[in-house]
Amino acid sequence: MTATPIYKSKNTRGGGVLLYEEIVAKVREMIKVGTYLPGERIPSVRTLSRQMRVSVNTVMEAYLRLENAGLIEARPRSGYYVCAPQRQAVCRQASGAPLPAIVPSPVTIDDAALQVMQAIGNPKLVPLGSGVPNIDLLPIDRLNRMLGSESKRFPLQSVAYPSARGHKRLRTEIVKRLLDAGCSLMPDDIIITSGCVEATTLALQAVCRHGDTVAIGSPVYPTFLRAIEWMGLKVLEIPYNSEGMNLDVLDYAIRQNPVHACITIANFNNPLGSLLPNERKHQLVELLAKHEIPLIEDDVYGDLCFGSNRPAAIKSFDKYGLVLYCSSFSKTLAPGYRVGWIAPGRFLDKVLHLKTLLNIATASPTQLTVTEFLTNGGYDRHLRTLRKVYARQIAKMLDAVGRYFPHGTHVNPPEGGYILWVVMPDGFDSFKLYELALNEGISIAPGNIFTLSDRYRNCFRLNAALWSEQIEQALETLGRLAKTLIK
Repeated sequence: MTATPIYKSKNTRGGGVLLYEEIVAKVREMIKVGTYLPGERIPSVRTLSRQMRVSVNTVMEAYLRLENAGLIEARPRSGYYVCAPQRQAVCRQASGAPLPAIVPSPVTIDDAALQVMQAIGNPKLVPLGSGVPNIDLLPIDRLNRMLGSESKRFPLQSVAYPSARGHKRLRTEIVKRLLDAGCSLMPDDIIITSGCVEATTLALQAVCRHGDTVAIGSPVYPTFLRAIEWMGLKVLEIPYNSEGMNLDVLDYAIRQNPVHACITIANFNNPLGSLLPNERKHQLVELLAKHEIPLIEDDVYGDLCFGSNRPAAIKSFDKYGLVLYCSSFSKTLAPGYRVGWIAPGRFLDKVLHLKTLLNIATASPTQLTVTEFLTNGGYDRHLRTLRKVYARQIAKMLDAVGRYFPHGTHVNPPEGGYILWVVMPDGFDSFKLYELALNEGISIAPGNIFTLSDRYRNCFRLNAALWSEQIEQALETLGRLAKTLIK
C-alpha cells in the first residue's frame, strides 16, 4: 500500500529548503485528525524529500523529532509508521523539552544527578528506583558454604595471584552457558573481570581515547555516563524506539560525526526493559561493521528472560570480532562477589593488557566459588526460580501502578529482567516527584539521570525485584504524590 502524500507547500525558505518544523507540524496534525492511523505507513524519507523538493537530511531531521516525540517509529526494511497510542508513550519527552541534536556532547554529571544516585543506594530509603537484585532470592547459604569448601579444596589457588585471564574452569563454564545466547566461543576468548562495570570500562579504554565520541542508546544507563565522563569522551545519544536503538538515527549520526564506539543493552534494557529483536541485532552489527565501529554489549540481564528461550546476544551475530561482549553474575547470583567477564573479540590483547594494569586479576576465592556453583550448585534450577519470581513481581508492580497512579500513566511490560520504565503524561516533572518521595522515605530514579539533555522529565525507573507489603505501600504513596503533580 502506498502511503498518502503529505502535502506540497510553497512555503519555503532560502533555495527552496522547507523548514523541518513545518514537516513536523503537518505530520503531527495529520496523525491527530486521523489522516494517518496507528500502524499506518507514512511516506518514506526519500519520497517526502522528492514531494517537498527538500533535502533528505531535512526530512530525516523532521522524522527524528517525530520519532523522539513517540508519534512515529521506524520498522526494519519497511519504513516509518504511526505508533500505537501505548507505544507513543514509550520514550515520550516532556512538552517543550529540547529535541536531540545529533552532535557529540561532552559528559558532565551535575551534583543533582550524583545526589539522586546516592539516594537510590541509601539503605534507609525504600529503594523503588534502584537497579539491584533481590538479595533474599539469591543462594546465599550455598554460596557461603562453597566459598569455605573451595578455599580448603584449593588452598594455594585461593590465595595466589590467578591468571589475568581468570581461572580456566570458570571461563570454560561461561563458554558453555553462552551457547544458549548463540555464541560459539573458546575459553581463551574470555577474560574474567571484577563485575560487568569493569568489563564495559575496559572495553571503552580498549577502543577509545580521550576526546573520542561514543554512540549510546538513550535513555542511558547512568553508570555508562560516569565511565564516559571519567575517560573524557563525548556522547551521541541515539533514541530508542519501540524495538530498541533507532538504527536510522544511528546511521544518520555516524554519517554526520566520527564515532569511535557504540554501547547498548539489547536484552531487557536498563532502564526501558526492552528486548531488541534478532533482526535488529544483526542489522546493528552490520551497520557498525560497515564503518569499522566497535560495539560494546552489556548483557547482564540476558539470563533473566521470562520465556522458554534465552534471547540471543548481539555477539552471536558478530563475524568481524568487533563486538566486545560484557556480562556478570551480579544480577543473578552474587553482586558482592564482583565476578564478570568480557569476550573482546579482536581487542583481546588490548583488554588483557589493561586488565593487568588495572588490578592484575579478579579475586580467586569468588572465581572458585562461582565455578563450583555453575558446575554442581544447580545454577539452571536457581535461574528458573528467579525468572518465575521476577515475572510474578513485575505483574504485581504493573497492577499496583495501574491502581495507584494517575490516568495517563504508561508502563510497557518487559519480557525479562526486573526494571520498569514509567512514562507519565507530558508536562510531568519526575524530579519533583523524586524530591517529594524523599520526604516520604522513598527513592526513585527520575528520568533526568538517564540523559545529558532535558528529555525524559516525565519518566522514571522502578525496580520490581523487590516486593513486599512495604513496597506496595510505597507505590501507593508514590501514586498519591504523582497525582498532586498532574497539571
